[in-house]
Amino acid sequence: MIQLTKLNGKNFYLNALYIETVESFPDTTITLTNGKKFVVAEREEAVIRLTKDFYKQIQVVGRHGKGGEFL
Repeated sequence: MIQLTKLNGKNFYLNALYIETVESFPDTTITLTNGKKFVVAEREEAVIRLTKDFYKQIQVVGRHGKGGEFL
């Protein structure tokens, strides 16, 4: 789960596994795989970073060290 902020300032947690798209309209809008949309205060780049960090945390994607070895 990643912590995000609604435009009204309230925090909420979103299961990043269900994120399909992240766009700026100019507000950052997250569309889930079921079509539900969330508009958040975080910038698009921050949402992507949080999502990548979450994937690493649950080991959906790995980290590579020097020389390409898997960590």
